[in-house]
Amino acid sequence: MLTPIKDIKGQSELEKQRNKAYNDLFSKAVSSVRQPIESLFNWIIEKTNIQKASKVRSTNGLLTFVCVEELQQLSFT
Repeated sequence: MLTPIKDIKGQSELEKQRNKAYNDLFSKAVSSVRQPIESLFNWIIEKTNIQKASKVRSTNGLLTFVCVEELQQLSFT
C-alpha cells in the first residue's frame, strides 16, 4: 500500500531539503490516487450502510444483508 512519505527522525536538514521535492511529488501522487478510492468507499458505505455488516462471515450473508437493507430503504421511500 502506498502512503505519503513522512520525515525520518534524526535526518539532517540538508538531507531533508534534498529529498523535499521528491517527497512532495510522491505524496501528492499518492493522495491523488487515494482520494477517489476513499470517496468511492464512503459512497458505498452511505448507500448500503455496510458498516453494520462487519459481523457477516460469508458472501451469502453479506448479500442477504445488503438485499435486506435495500428493501428497507425502498419501503421507507
